[in-house]
Amino acid sequence: MKSRFSEQSELYAEYRPGYPDALFEFIFSHLHRKETAWDACTGTGQVASVLSGNFSKVFANDISEEQLSYAPQKVNIKYVKVAAEKTGFPARIFDLITVAQAIHWLDFEEFYEEVNRTAANGCLLAVIGYGMVRINEDLNPLIDKLYNYTFSEYFNENRRYLDRHYKTIPFPFEEIDSPEFTNKMDWSIHDLAGYLNSWSTVQKFKDEKGFNPAERLLKELKPHWPDNEEKEVNFPVFLRLGQVNRK
Repeated sequence: MKSRFSEQSELYAEYRPGYPDALFEFIFSHLHRKETAWDACTGTGQVASVLSGNFSKVFANDISEEQLSYAPQKVNIKYVKVAAEKTGFPARIFDLITVAQAIHWLDFEEFYEEVNRTAANGCLLAVIGYGMVRINEDLNPLIDKLYNYTFSEYFNENRRYLDRHYKTIPFPFEEIDSPEFTNKMDWSIHDLAGYLNSWSTVQKFKDEKGFNPAERLLKELKPHWPDNEEKEVNFPVFLRLGQVNRK
């Protein structure tokens, strides 16, 4: 799984959806200090880039050197190729720790130990995720078919945490009630193709089955979506925000 993310890093950087401003505004509104942040499992640095405009210093880690190579380079972001469970970061320095679309791949107990070790007084942990793309009542069932039927055999049980909007993950922190958010964009079918092909499971399916199931879906969508037309796409974005009671 990890190597496949690396193989598709360029697509990941270009086509993976970001997160709405309202999400970050909500998180930041609960902070008492914005000096140092850590973006865990940063991937291509989408969240780290946002944090860099609001914090004096940002640490960001990932295990994929290829993913990190596509991350935006900013003077106040320090990227480190290291696992989120054992970073080697200094203790008690972070005012905010984020982990976006990734916590379901981590060892919860070990990661939370690292969160507690590195959290400063007043630190918040923001666990962020987004659900399946939504377009309209005609196209959604076709996309769901790709996800539920074609890809289900390649997503392990951890993926179900994401399907359930992280509501069932262990979360041993003083939780702050959070609304759900929506990320809205105008996409062409080319943009959708880039997003689907950024899935790690696409590469696995191609390797094992010898064809690309995303391409089959795109052929089904074409009668409903001309090449020169943009459609509004929506991603449901969810958040679990907690006060870290530092040990």
